[in-house]
Amino acid sequence: MKLDNLFRLDGKVALITGGGRGIGKFIATGFAEAGADLIISSRKMKNLKATAQELEEEFGITALPVVCDMAEAESIENMLKVATARFPRIDILVNNAGVTWGAPTLEFPLERWEHIFNVNIRGVWILTQKIANIMKGQGGGNIINISSIMAFRGSREMTNPTVPYNSTKAAINALTMNLAVKLAPYNIRVNAIAPGYFRTGMMAYIEKPDAKEIYDTMLNSIPMHRFGDIDDMKGVAVFLASDASAYMTGHILANDGGFLAK
Repeated sequence: MKLDNLFRLDGKVALITGGGRGIGKFIATGFAEAGADLIISSRKMKNLKATAQELEEEFGITALPVVCDMAEAESIENMLKVATARFPRIDILVNNAGVTWGAPTLEFPLERWEHIFNVNIRGVWILTQKIANIMKGQGGGNIINISSIMAFRGSREMTNPTVPYNSTKAAINALTMNLAVKLAPYNIRVNAIAPGYFRTGMMAYIEKPDAKEIYDTMLNSIPMHRFGDIDDMKGVAVFLASDASAYMTGHILANDGGFLAK
C-alpha cells in the first residue's frame, strides 16, 4: 500500500464521544480530513450540531450528531440505536468523553469521585463492550481510548487537584492493554492516546489572570515549552485509526511535548 493511502480513512465510520469540542473535535476534524464519516456524541446538541455542520461543509463527509450522557447506561444504549440505524457498521471508536472536578485531596467528596468514575470508566466500559461486539460481527475494528499524562505520575495539588480523574486515566491504560490482548483474536486493535496539556475548554481556567502561577508551572513542565493544539492531535489520532499503525495494539502513546520524559 502506498504511504499516502496508509493514512486514509475513506469508507470508514468513526464514533467519537465528546466529539463536539476540545480534543474530541480535534480528532473528529482529523478523521473527517482523512475521509471518514462520523458519529459524534456529547451531552449538548448545540456543540455537536455546529461541529457536524462545519465538518460536513469543509470535508464533504457525513457527520451524525447524537446526544449521549456517558454516566447513564440508557443514554448510551439510545445513542447506539440512533447511530446503528444510520450507519451499517462502526469501524473506529474513540472513547474521548470525560469529566473532571477539582478539590483538595483530603476533602474530595465521594459523590464527585463516583460521578467521575461513572463517566470516565464505567461509561467507557459499557460503550466499548457494545461496540466490540459490533466489530467482532463485522470482522474487526479499531478502538482508541483517551488517557492522560496524569495516569503515569503523581501531580501537585496546585496544578491538578483531581485525584479521581488521574485514577480513572490509569484505569483506562490498564483497560487498553487488557482489551488489546482479549480482542486481538477478533481483529480488533485497542490503543490509547495520553495527551499532555492541550488548549481546550477544560484547560481554560489557566488563562485567567489569577491563575498565572499555575499557567507558568504547567508551561515550564513541558520541554517543548508550549501547549498542544489541534494539529498536534489530528495526526496522532489518524495514525492510530489508520492502517499506518496496523501492527500496533495495546500501546499508550504519550502526546505531551516531552512532559513525561522530563
